[in-house]
Amino acid sequence: MSAPRTLLAFDYGTRRVGVACGNTLMRQAQPLRTIAAEGDARFAAIQKLIAEWQPEALVIGVPFHPDGAEHENTQRARKFGRQLAGRFRLPVVEVDERYTTTEAQAQGADERSVDAAAAAIILDQYFREHVAST
Repeated sequence: MSAPRTLLAFDYGTRRVGVACGNTLMRQAQPLRTIAAEGDARFAAIQKLIAEWQPEALVIGVPFHPDGAEHENTQRARKFGRQLAGRFRLPVVEVDERYTTTEAQAQGADERSVDAAAAAIILDQYFREHVAST
């Protein structure tokens, strides 16, 4: 059995980025916060979270149309993932994040917490798809 790994997940948006954390032992994500900043301020806030949580990898939600086709935000999210990898020198894993915001709203997340809740759903999906249960 391998040692538990901590991960941070991101629900990327042009105005806000939701962040969640979790580890491979518990395989359960928890919303952390929403970063409502752009450019260098956004990456400075992410740097603080990385310093605090010391993740071994980052998970980024990548949106698609319902039929699986890519769109403008697909490319934006992938660019954000490449920026994370380049700035923080951590592996970045993409997860299909269709409907995560809708699911977070259905679970009761309000406007202030919906992005972080969506990031937690993205990370939970990563755990289901990539981390074997014991």
